[in-house]
Amino acid sequence: MSGVAKSVGRAAALLVIALASARVAAESARSSPGAASGAASGAFADSAPIEPLPSAPTPIAPAAPSDVADAPPNAKRSPSGLAWRTLVPGRGTQHPGANDQVKIAFTGWTPGGRTFDSSVPNGEPSTFDLPDVIPGWSEALTSMARGEQRRLWVPSRLAYGEGPTRHGWPTGSLVFDVELVDFARRPEPVTVPDDVRAAPKDARRTGSGLAYRILRHGQGKAHPSAQSTVEVHYSGWTTSGVLFDSSVMRGQPTTFPLDGVIKGWTEGLQLMVVGDKARFWIPADLAYGNKPASAGTPSGTLVFDIELLAIK
Repeated sequence: MSGVAKSVGRAAALLVIALASARVAAESARSSPGAASGAASGAFADSAPIEPLPSAPTPIAPAAPSDVADAPPNAKRSPSGLAWRTLVPGRGTQHPGANDQVKIAFTGWTPGGRTFDSSVPNGEPSTFDLPDVIPGWSEALTSMARGEQRRLWVPSRLAYGEGPTRHGWPTGSLVFDVELVDFARRPEPVTVPDDVRAAPKDARRTGSGLAYRILRHGQGKAHPSAQSTVEVHYSGWTTSGVLFDSSVMRGQPTTFPLDGVIKGWTEGLQLMVVGDKARFWIPADLAYGNKPASAGTPSGTLVFDIELLAIK
């Protein structure tokens, strides 16, 4: 009996050792992510590759409407000759102004039904400044509300004319479906000063040849120095009345170091206090000269309206 007991005891001991070894191996596998990932990689090695999702089809411009050839009797007409029909009413009562920026979805056809332009294939609306669009669009969009959709029959004189100056532009009367998606307000155009051609007799003059006139007095006391940084609103014209730059039109004041601008600005701003608005006639030698080196830089005498907002 003692021999049988010893054999049973040895078998039990071997079983305990085997179970312990199995537990150690399992814990080792759990604590070794590399081994697990290797096994996973092996499991997927023979799998078929994942097929990419098919891309969405490119949107296409809508076909010409059935009334593309001519405005129907129920279309509204303006004295200018523009005709339109409301397809979808808009939301609210606000309309874009003549100088605002609009976001629109549109498609254009000739009266024969040929599509010549469309925002639809781009997948998103187009953005335009209203002063830059054809008169027929400007007239229609300034009376539309957000979300409104119209069909427009635009006579040639309100479109590109009978003989457009740019290659590829459509001629004659045109038809558009236009949706006003949104619009953003823009500042009113800056008026060209009446005295832009030359400084008037009552303008003050400095020894350098700079002439100026205070248009509005501010409440400040301190003047900037030649090393100051200033925040200003300004507009600049040539003496022929061409506006070449304006922070007012951008709707954003500008900050300049006075030792980094034209001499006329450096001198002129030091004559101002915060809140002042002044007009300066700056001779060429205090501006960019008569033959600026950089293309597009204005030459000769320049006129600036400058409002000093802050001294930094």
